[in-house]
Amino acid sequence: MEPYSAAPPTDEVETQALDFQTIFNVHGAYVWHSLRRLGIARADLEDLTHDVFILVYRQLHQYDPNRPIRPWLFAFAFRKASEYRRKSHVRFELINGGGEMVDPRPTALERVLFQESLDIGHSALAELDITQRAVFVLHELDEVPIPEVAVALGIALNTAYSRLRLARAAFDKAVHRLRLQRGDA
Repeated sequence: MEPYSAAPPTDEVETQALDFQTIFNVHGAYVWHSLRRLGIARADLEDLTHDVFILVYRQLHQYDPNRPIRPWLFAFAFRKASEYRRKSHVRFELINGGGEMVDPRPTALERVLFQESLDIGHSALAELDITQRAVFVLHELDEVPIPEVAVALGIALNTAYSRLRLARAAFDKAVHRLRLQRGDA
């Protein structure tokens, strides 16, 4: 079971005065899931989520409330995930993604099919270059416009578009290959 419930943010939260506790309560699940999507091992997710929020707390005074908060938070998660992946004990770890989520669907077959789809998705994401994965996750999964993705990750707009194009192609190819390996056609 995941330690953070995925409560979607409201516009009301975005516009009210930002205090750290509110940001943590509303966006904790988002940061946790972002780290997961960036390839962080399940055993390390809680610690790294807290590490991200320590950085957010220290940098909160630099946040521009006129900009969306999620891309800003994702940038912290991306940098923390990049540091994590550079560590030698992580570089050679194979993540199989088994038993990832508890699914509330009523039948066992539906749960198995849903889990297999998640496993394929996480495995395909794991094959992407981390810089491409960051752009892909922010834009495709979190629905952040590419100009905001570029700002959040500190890259040129054309670089963001290029990474997105490459990530989409690599993700589609990986999903197709993984489905063939599992016998899905």
